[in-house]
Amino acid sequence: MKEEKRRLFFKKVEEEPYAKLLNIRLKDVDEGYALCEMDYNEKMDNIHGIAHGGAIFSLIDEAFEISSNSYENVAVALNMNVTYIKAPKKNTVLRAESKEVHRTKKTASYYITVRDDTDLIAVCQALVYIKDEKIPFLED
Repeated sequence: MKEEKRRLFFKKVEEEPYAKLLNIRLKDVDEGYALCEMDYNEKMDNIHGIAHGGAIFSLIDEAFEISSNSYENVAVALNMNVTYIKAPKKNTVLRAESKEVHRTKKTASYYITVRDDTDLIAVCQALVYIKDEKIPFLED
């Protein structure tokens, strides 16, 4: 991936309102690949005092969004299947790594893992539909 394109993806994630809300940061991007991280704290807890699945899902979705849109065309989610394996410890950094498994002209599938410093927290298998539409912020 060209450096200018990488820069645009980093800029876009920094500006994205939802990513800002959860302090999700893009750490690496390449075609079919993304690594994002988020600080997990007690503000992201559920009624049981452990990490809310929605917070972890949001981190997964961000990495998936970036990796699947890392080519030229808009990709939109068709399906995401998440398995939560272990609750993370509070005040840790969670990292979601999304890797492309297979790509055709119209669909692509991804495998996403979430880890903290020591444990596997969640895994996800996800599928996108690739539109004929070009990614607008890459055309500026």
